Amino acid sequence: MPCARCNEPAVTLVRYSGQHLCAGHFCEFVERRVKREIHRQVEFRGGERIAVGLSGGKDSSTTTVLLHEVLAPRRDVEVLAITVDEGIASYRPEGIRFAKALCEGLGIEHRVVPYEETVGWTMDEVVAAEPAAIPCSYCGVFRRTTLNRAAREAGADYVATGLNLDDTAQSILMNIARGDVDKLARLGPHDHPQPGLVPRLQPLRTIPEKEVYLYAMLRGIPFHDGTCPHSERAQRGRFREILNRLEEDSPGTRHAIVAGYDRLRPLFAERFPPPELNECVACGEPTANLMCKACELQTRLGDRKAQADREPETVH
Repeated sequence: MPCARCNEPAVTLVRYSGQHLCAGHFCEFVERRVKREIHRQVEFRGGERIAVGLSGGKDSSTTTVLLHEVLAPRRDVEVLAITVDEGIASYRPEGIRFAKALCEGLGIEHRVVPYEETVGWTMDEVVAAEPAAIPCSYCGVFRRTTLNRAAREAGADYVATGLNLDDTAQSILMNIARGDVDKLARLGPHDHPQPGLVPRLQPLRTIPEKEVYLYAMLRGIPFHDGTCPHSERAQRGRFREILNRLEEDSPGTRHAIVAGYDRLRPLFAERFPPPELNECVACGEPTANLMCKACELQTRLGDRKAQADREPETVH
């Protein structure tokens, strides 16, 4: 099948638009939407530093490359990358290797920040201490805390993440299903900075996951294609399956969910404004409560470990 814009062979069918596109026009299709999204989310005045949360996977690697290219003409805007090392021995080292190589190739600063430096635990230790818990419930909180702190210490004005269209639509559905309107109102991208919290950018917000993957392959962007060994237990997987079925039956469903949410964002902002933040009594990080969620989880893990240390070993 030829490309809808030229006579070259098509590499994909964009089902929600009905277009067959060749490699060149597909890449232009992605780049145009990403560039529009970047400039929609932030108005650059010069002197900004943007930290990319770079895991080494396809989404964050593509985000890093595109941000670097889109902002390259502006010498007054700097892009750097921060890789959070969760401490998953069978998974993270390879991602770090890809992230480091990508940053060296682009010539941008790269920082690696382990969980141990910020929360005092690796994820392997967390899973061992509380095997019945869903690992992502810890990892998500620890990762956000670590990335925010590292970006702030790096003097970043924004943190760009690799969240794609699928991720965004899933988050919207998850919070609706839980009735968590406060969290729904706080979804990124953030246009109202709060003290101590570095605003989030989401350049891939309108790009489906499969398109990100194809784009990275066509552009030859190196990335780690591994899967976290703990992800199978994540609640998000169920919503991914639901959304995939909806999209299969009605192409464009993901875009419709996000577009509908965006129309409601001003109402959410008015009805559910961000809470006034305090300093966590334990670590000093911003929180709406006395203690931040990361410190609450660390305290729980410490209690679990202390309890396990007190229990006598079972003799067989």
